[in-house]
Amino acid sequence: MQIFIKPVLTILISFALCSVFLCFLKKQFLQRAPQCIPSVGGISIGIVSLIVCFLVLFIGKGLSHNMIGILASSFIMLLFGIIDDIFELSIVAKFIAQIFSLSVLIAWGIRANIVGIGVLLNLVVTFLWVLGVSNAFNHLDVMDGLAGMVAMMVSFGLLWVSIGTFDIQAIILLCALIGALWSFLIYNFPPAKVYLGNAGSHFLGFIIASLALLAHYAPLERKIALLSPLAILGFPVFDTAFVIVMRLRKHQSPFKKSDDHLALRLLKNGYTKKGALIFMASLCIFFVVSGIVLSSVSNIIGLRVIITVVLVSLCVVVQCSKIG
Repeated sequence: MQIFIKPVLTILISFALCSVFLCFLKKQFLQRAPQCIPSVGGISIGIVSLIVCFLVLFIGKGLSHNMIGILASSFIMLLFGIIDDIFELSIVAKFIAQIFSLSVLIAWGIRANIVGIGVLLNLVVTFLWVLGVSNAFNHLDVMDGLAGMVAMMVSFGLLWVSIGTFDIQAIILLCALIGALWSFLIYNFPPAKVYLGNAGSHFLGFIIASLALLAHYAPLERKIALLSPLAILGFPVFDTAFVIVMRLRKHQSPFKKSDDHLALRLLKNGYTKKGALIFMASLCIFFVVSGIVLSSVSNIIGLRVIITVVLVSLCVVVQCSKIG
């Protein structure tokens, strides 16, 4: 029973502190720009979740070397995101900031550890994974409540896996994130009173991708479980891939802003914001549950799960590509 007390308290403390922090920042922002919706969600989630996680683990004498690396590099990513929200950095500057934060993470010894592919390929996988997920969450933040909702669902998926492996470090950080996200979503569901901002979307993608690298998914006899984190985080990855494919089909640059996001296409097809969120939440839950199943089943059953995920994804692509 004691193993559940600390995570639950972490969620509640993070929720309470983030609520206070959001109210304070929102009030300060509206005093200067009363007609604008403040983009203070990211800094609130980031600061509160990092501080709560650090204090809970530090007081409990459980702050590991790897966790310090994740907290430090994620904080750097958060700072760059705040600068981006204020000054609107160029794509090149954003990429350099992400590379720097990721380099700090890797310098701390945190990277993919796939058996049989060697150190160099594991580093390549780490770069592609963390950068890909970080930008996927940023691209996902196109509608009230969407990115925060997906981040919470993905965090619950990783929490389930972490509980199964008794990884208290990851459990506490994920609980701190969930508490802060819970508080934020109260203000962010349509109609939003607070936005996530680039600071929040990049921070969430970075820290969740980093945490996914630490979890233990696959013993040698169940290699299919290596795909578990990809499935749990499958929705933001799928959404980004969908946008890129739609833009390339129009002979546009993948980096050029457009209304090809899945959520925006649903809105164009007559969905309300609530209806679009329900559809996206259902798809996200499907990916998360598939990832959880992959982490604990045989290779044969896991292969069937992967085939199902691919078929469902193709159906969504075919149907939604007809819109717009």
